[in-house]
Amino acid sequence: MLSQSTNDRNRDVAYGRLRERFTTWAEVRDAPEEEVEETIRPGGISRVKARRIQDILRALDGDDLAWLAEAPLAEARTFLCALPGVGRKTAACVLLFSFGRPDVPVDTHVFRVGMRLGFFRPGASFDEAHDELFRLADPGDAYEIHMSMIRHGRRTCVARDPRCRECVLRRMCPYGRARLRAVAPR
Repeated sequence: MLSQSTNDRNRDVAYGRLRERFTTWAEVRDAPEEEVEETIRPGGISRVKARRIQDILRALDGDDLAWLAEAPLAEARTFLCALPGVGRKTAACVLLFSFGRPDVPVDTHVFRVGMRLGFFRPGASFDEAHDELFRLADPGDAYEIHMSMIRHGRRTCVARDPRCRECVLRRMCPYGRARLRAVAPR
């Protein structure tokens, strides 16, 4: 939840402050919302996140989520997506990073890189992109695919002025090939 709409640094600061201020998740759940909001403010949109975190903790009511490690993936994903404010990306992050499950979170970087490489149909939604990437990816490679696509989207295949000439994927990238043809000297 804390990683939504922010960068890694701000997420980590917000999480560190949350764990410093509260010693248990029950304390977070039962604290005044304004106190949670102030604690996680460095992560951005803290009012919404504080409410969602507390709503999730209330919905879980102290339940142990260890069963998600062994449950059928679709069942685990459906359970997480039914929690307040949890969408497909957040569910995939929990499954991949907390339980080592083979789900690939699709954030803006992964979506942009996947779209430019032609993995997703034009106009695809984020949910559709999750489904397609899950279908395409070898389950054992989910973590590496996610991290590599994020790294590539941050360093080379950036939103504005992507560095297509430097891109190691340009030979297989329809977007990059078209972009380089359009700017090629005549």
